Amino acid sequence: MDTTTGSLAGRTTPGAPRAGRREWTAFAVLMLPLLLVSMDVSILYFAIPFISEDLTPSSTQQLWILDMYGFVLAGLLITMGALGDRIGRRRLVLAGAVVFGLASVAAAYADSPQLLIAVRALLGVGGSALMPSTLALIRNLFHDERQRAQAVTAWTGVMTVGISFGPVVSGALLERFWWGSVFLINLPAMLLLLVLAPLLLPEVKHPAAGRFDLPSAVLSLAGLLPVIQGVKQLARDGAELMPAVSVLCGLALLYVFVRRQSRLAHPLVDLELLRRRTYGGAVLANLFAIAATVGMAVFLTQYLQSVLGQSPLHAALWSLVPAVGAFVGAPSGAALARRHDRGTVMAAGFAVSACGFLALTQVRPDSALWFTLGACAVYTCGLVAAMSLANELALGAAPPERAGSAAAVLESGQELGGALGMAVLGSVGAAVYRHGMADTGAPASARETLGAAVALSRGDTGLASSAYAAFTRGLDFAALGAAGLMVGAGVLALLLLRERRAAGRVG
Repeated sequence: MDTTTGSLAGRTTPGAPRAGRREWTAFAVLMLPLLLVSMDVSILYFAIPFISEDLTPSSTQQLWILDMYGFVLAGLLITMGALGDRIGRRRLVLAGAVVFGLASVAAAYADSPQLLIAVRALLGVGGSALMPSTLALIRNLFHDERQRAQAVTAWTGVMTVGISFGPVVSGALLERFWWGSVFLINLPAMLLLLVLAPLLLPEVKHPAAGRFDLPSAVLSLAGLLPVIQGVKQLARDGAELMPAVSVLCGLALLYVFVRRQSRLAHPLVDLELLRRRTYGGAVLANLFAIAATVGMAVFLTQYLQSVLGQSPLHAALWSLVPAVGAFVGAPSGAALARRHDRGTVMAAGFAVSACGFLALTQVRPDSALWFTLGACAVYTCGLVAAMSLANELALGAAPPERAGSAAAVLESGQELGGALGMAVLGSVGAAVYRHGMADTGAPASARETLGAAVALSRGDTGLASSAYAAFTRGLDFAALGAAGLMVGAGVLALLLLRERRAAGRVG
């Protein structure tokens, strides 16, 4: 039974010690590797043409170079979160920093596609050790509720900005250096973490966590990877048999994983915690939010580059403008939550985000750039405000000794939400594009993707105009779907995350 409430979840008792300079310094040290781990998701977007020229990977190998990091990161989050609860989160952070640093050097000097794919997997291992530990340690560094809210807000903002910042850093480095430089920028941060973490971070572990269950770890990895890979393939290639089979097999393995957790005395995932409305509702709300964000990011990148004709670097720089919404939304949401019910504030944040997505349904090929970026800033503002509060509620609902596992499940839900967003919204946009191009008489490849249409439209303004119109129509419908996801997340917040003042039992 859930005995927490929407605004009381995770509150400390009166007189809880406040964090001082040491704790905030430790937090700042943790944010630097979080920024780099987030950036690594997107930092290869500009580097891949240079890698292709140097290492000549096949098309399949190129996809694995791009995707391997995210796959391994997502697949190991639950395992690493539970491992940190058992062996100590500081120890896991240090181990993750070593693996991430060494893999960065190996990636920078890789001389074959196969080696680069392998070290990208190692980067995912290191990232999966770092990410849940950085969030879980907030639970141990900040016992005062208001300070913990500020720290979680900053954590959410850093993670969000990091993903957007990756292409910009990549583009700037590639102006002067070779493609390996996008990996070597990780080294100073990891060295700093290795020096300062033993001095600043507390060692925290679950004293009664029990034996680490290796079969559960294998099942979680074997279940999550085919689900995420299959969903991404469905988004990229449309409805095909093998990706669908991959998703079904992964779901079957995840079902076995959940059944095993319900029978273990010391499971990797605390199913009782997931049943709590505060924690489970926050995980679901975050999944919806990430699905909308990632699903729309693909369309916006293509819109800036292919429709508006921006260079990759200029498109990446313009794409940072909506991040201003994150810097406004996160502290605003935290301030409002101190005066009003958190679930209600989260619902309002999702409503603001829905308004931003609805504005994007009016985007046309000749729309002013300020209008598109302004709409993106609005949805980012509301979304980050709500996500910060969701992360805080989820972390506060978990016992401190289980914070690693709780953070890992929360982040795994976000990874799954990103994959689902790409699949669902991507499929909607692609279907609308194909419908819009059906009667244009364009070549078959041009009727399938905007990229092919742009490549074939050199000197053919009619084909280009038709493709741009069809694509923006698809963007409109994808934005409408994203707005629907925000409405759903808002309803979840109102139903599950509002404070229940009635005494007695709460669901």
